[in-house]
Amino acid sequence: MAEAIPLHNAAEHVEFSIRELCRQFDVTPRTLRFYEDQGLLEPRRRGQTRLYSAKDRVRLGLILRGKRLGFSLAQIAELIALYDRRDGGTVQLQHSIKAVEDRIADLEAQRHALDEVLSELREVRAGMAARLDDLTRHGAHARLPRAEDYDRLLRSRVDAR
Repeated sequence: MAEAIPLHNAAEHVEFSIRELCRQFDVTPRTLRFYEDQGLLEPRRRGQTRLYSAKDRVRLGLILRGKRLGFSLAQIAELIALYDRRDGGTVQLQHSIKAVEDRIADLEAQRHALDEVLSELREVRAGMAARLDDLTRHGAHARLPRAEDYDRLLRSRVDAR
């Protein structure tokens, strides 16, 4: 895992090679070039060599954190654009708080939906296990469920909601 890189207070005059950033953030050169193509990183060039500034390093940290938290590149680009404002970070923090709150709400809704699916799967599994147990005890002549059995089961599920 990459070492923790502080995102603020980086010396502005420092430059990093593509290899250095790749090593520090555990990413590939292709990843850095992709973010550059998307306009998220702006390395200067010396011939064929890309030189990344401290600002690019901070941006890369923000991009990777945003991706890890499930934000889209468009959302990350918007927050980075706000980061570049010289207003002390107030607007960026306000937008970031809202984005994080929205992401938390999305994840909680997904967790609720997953809990419902898991519950139903456990019910189905229990029914299958009971049927298997019935077949094991009584052999192939065990009574198969009838239409009214399914109807009763479905009605109980609908009534439970």
